[in-house]
Amino acid sequence: MPSRGESKDMPQKLYREWREAAGQMRSLLQELQDLGVDELGRVPRPEELPLCPVDGSGGDLCRPETLEEIRTDLGECQRCPLARGRTRLVFGCGSATARLVLVGEGPGREEDLQGIPFVGEAGRLLDRMLFAMGLSRDEVYICNVVKCRPPGNRDPAPPEIAACEPFLARQLAAIRPRVILALGRFAAQTLLQDDAPVSRLRGHWRSYQGLPLMSTYHPAFLLRNPAAKREAWEDLKQVMLRLRQSDG
Repeated sequence: MPSRGESKDMPQKLYREWREAAGQMRSLLQELQDLGVDELGRVPRPEELPLCPVDGSGGDLCRPETLEEIRTDLGECQRCPLARGRTRLVFGCGSATARLVLVGEGPGREEDLQGIPFVGEAGRLLDRMLFAMGLSRDEVYICNVVKCRPPGNRDPAPPEIAACEPFLARQLAAIRPRVILALGRFAAQTLLQDDAPVSRLRGHWRSYQGLPLMSTYHPAFLLRNPAAKREAWEDLKQVMLRLRQSDG
């Protein structure tokens, strides 16, 4: 606690500091005027900044798009023929700040009915895979290459991918996860632009828009081929290690 003498000196000390700061400001303004600067620009608010490119460049001169903005732009999408046969559009679910994003192929029957990705039997296996990694759905983000169910669960056609993939790219740019996990042949081939079989793509680190990407088998494939679960677990262990390293 200041003494009585110190309390008397306090206003005078603050006044001296104010005068020094004012003098420094006048000097700065004079220097700017000498340089030909007539007025100071206003610092833009974050919402006034342009959107960052999907490749993550732009630094402090742009702002990331939000998932809500992307979903609003997608609307009740009619950009390809898949819209005519869907029950619900399946945008994605999970954390907007997820360290890990899982990308599947497209909605199945249960997903189409509920509007949530990976909710059928394959989804229950995916939940167990996440649990084994020490994660839950609330901590990751899950989405698909296409947002509407292809008839008969067939592979999406090229025009359908062309209509939908830009929204996936924007989702990944908005989240900027530490790791992307591509689930199954179609997701891996689409993201990597590589037509090699998933048995060759899995287990190897690649990148998508500058983000580390690991491919593995789709949970539906693992249900039909339980012997492949051992290889899938090796892929997941690599993802777990990369996440731990990124935390350090």
